[in-house]
Amino acid sequence: MATQLDAIDRHEEVELKRSHVLEGKMAKPTAPAKIGMAIFGVALVVGLVYAATHLLGDLAQVHNTGALTFVLLGIALATALAFEFVNGFHDTANAVATVIYTHTLEPHVAVVWSGMWNFLGVLASSGAVAFGIVSLLPVELILQVGGRAGFAMVFALLVAAIIWNLGTWWLGLPASSSHTLIGSIIGVGIANQLMSVKTGTSGVDWGQATNIGKSLLLSPLVGFICAGLLLVICKKVIPNKELYKAPVGDTPPPFWIRVLLLITCTGVSFFHGSNDGQKGMGLIMLILIGTVPTAYAVNHAVNATQTEDFVAVSTQTAGVLDHYVSPSAVISDPREEVTDYIRTKQFTPNTMLALRELINGIGTEMAQYHELKAVPQDKVRNFRNDMYVVSEALRLMKKNNTPQFSAADSSIIANYKKHIDNATKFIPTWVKVAVALALGMGTMIGWKRIVVTVGEKIGKDHLTYAQGAAAEITAMATIGAADWFGLPVSTTHVLSSGVAGTMMANHSGLQMSTVRNLALAWVLTLPASITLAATLFWLFSKIG
Repeated sequence: MATQLDAIDRHEEVELKRSHVLEGKMAKPTAPAKIGMAIFGVALVVGLVYAATHLLGDLAQVHNTGALTFVLLGIALATALAFEFVNGFHDTANAVATVIYTHTLEPHVAVVWSGMWNFLGVLASSGAVAFGIVSLLPVELILQVGGRAGFAMVFALLVAAIIWNLGTWWLGLPASSSHTLIGSIIGVGIANQLMSVKTGTSGVDWGQATNIGKSLLLSPLVGFICAGLLLVICKKVIPNKELYKAPVGDTPPPFWIRVLLLITCTGVSFFHGSNDGQKGMGLIMLILIGTVPTAYAVNHAVNATQTEDFVAVSTQTAGVLDHYVSPSAVISDPREEVTDYIRTKQFTPNTMLALRELINGIGTEMAQYHELKAVPQDKVRNFRNDMYVVSEALRLMKKNNTPQFSAADSSIIANYKKHIDNATKFIPTWVKVAVALALGMGTMIGWKRIVVTVGEKIGKDHLTYAQGAAAEITAMATIGAADWFGLPVSTTHVLSSGVAGTMMANHSGLQMSTVRNLALAWVLTLPASITLAATLFWLFSKIG
């Protein structure tokens, strides 16, 4: 009986410790936090002015465009940034949970610090993840993104993701924004195919979706196993008992472990910005290309010298492809033929002839215009679409190894693809700034619900210093690797599963009600977002 009472007392002591983490003086901003929030406030104002100035400067190039176009542009951009804002509620909040619950940083300081590194991560991002997400969408919707179907696609994706993210945030569930967006894309693809069976439009690129799905599926397992193993190794290598005990009161960890936790929080925040921030960027670029192609369909930073190089590379590549063209090939519309290849994944003799003709045509037009910014307004959308389908066709040919190019020819084709991607797959700095600010504001406003779940409700015991470090190191390494390979990965899944893994390795036990809810959210996210996006796409397609 006494043992049971002691256990109850210990449990109540743990719960009391937990309840004080985010209450009382910890809930009030300290002087450093106030300074940090002031700095972020200044950065917010400067960033908004910077983004608005550059957007208006770009729009000044656009002529003969109706007021409705600018209204749609404003609504679409606001919706895309709202998605990133809500993303900050979820995924970014995970990065600060461990440093808060180990008392490494005071909550307000942690949130400001994380927001700053998310900002820098977004600015440093390559764009590979952004355009990997975009390539999941049906090719014909991307080519007509400025039309009704294109707008229906973008709004369906974003609104579905926002609805599900807000719902799971309200319940305090660390659901994945990446998971949600992928589900929304699949929903739009399925609806597009079902709504246009007779015209043979495409649905989802299941090959690409499978690759991305694997990264989302494996990331929680990697987080759980690696974080648990890391904790076990630490116990063998570093026999400092203080590291494996829960913090006492508000006492911060030893200096070196505090530095380690701060570094890993910084790394997770930076890599989260560089990975998750790109998802919104890709959709924003679709919006800009669709509404104001004159300013954003092609990269105006490509100068005359680079254009000359592009023309030379185009001629060289067309010559290489000529060796693979069948004498029996016959085509009518090159872009239509190549688009059909992207949609069906079926390579035919006509595909290579059409691809060569498109590359020849692009090179000829580039030589004519001298610079991309000189492409006439009425031709820029078609010019960009030709470039897009060529790039996607080359990607699929490399992936499927059909046809089989020689090593020398593959090198020339890869060089050409770099040039064409530089002309079309770009993200203006002001877009990165706007996304970074939206993520940062979302974190500062909505962080507490998710942080409480990760810090208090996964394990039965309070998070120890070593557990926090193991979970953060695993998350930082996993997200960084995914970013390197251009794959989207869930910060939420990696970190929350990492915390669970350390609890199991420490024999602390798990709160099964929370684990069940997390698993339920993980399982339901795909079907829920697919259904929401498909329904919204059908609804929006009927409007206008």
